[in-house]
Amino acid sequence: MTTSLTDARRAVLHRRIRLIVGITIGYNLIEAAVSIMAGAAASSAALLGFGLDSLVEVLSAAAVAWQFTRKEPERYEKPTLRVIAYAFFALAAYVGVSAVLTIAGVLPEAEHSTLGLVITALSVIIMPFLSLAERRTGRELGSATAVADSKQTLICTYLSAAVLIGLVLNSLLGWAWADSVAALVIAVFAVREGIEAWRGDTCATPIGMLLDEDEDHGHGA
Repeated sequence: MTTSLTDARRAVLHRRIRLIVGITIGYNLIEAAVSIMAGAAASSAALLGFGLDSLVEVLSAAAVAWQFTRKEPERYEKPTLRVIAYAFFALAAYVGVSAVLTIAGVLPEAEHSTLGLVITALSVIIMPFLSLAERRTGRELGSATAVADSKQTLICTYLSAAVLIGLVLNSLLGWAWADSVAALVIAVFAVREGIEAWRGDTCATPIGMLLDEDEDHGHGA
């Protein structure tokens, strides 16, 4: 399918992927800032973990992008993936311990957070559209990286839904433990991401690679 693509069409698809990834990273930065702020105000381990996870995702993408600005990116692959893995493991430890201490009554229970409900609800709505757009573009282009990253974005949607459910249960029914359960879901998710990064299976989009591919096709054929 990809062999029938013209150079002009391929260039359009490359630009579209960069735009989608740029929007995704930009939104994740906003999501991280709002979630961390709301989580701190409401003593919500779930919101704090959600925001920190978004921040680590952005740092992961940025780290891989930086790697592909080097002359020999392969030399930096293992150290880059190790940094990403450690970040996810640290996140899992922090969120997991916070959730357990909250359930044990050592830390204060989470309070209602209107801002947290809004940002997680927006994520549940926005992320599927970004995932679908990137997946369709990636398939047309024949890019396994873009398709993999679209799946990662979709998984983040499920994570957003889990946090949203926890916040709703806490706000409507006063089930503060639901916030801690949502936080533990984030911890498990972070461990999974850390293991994948350690193995070299991270789905962070190598923006630099996409840029290089665009240039190669511009000079080729």
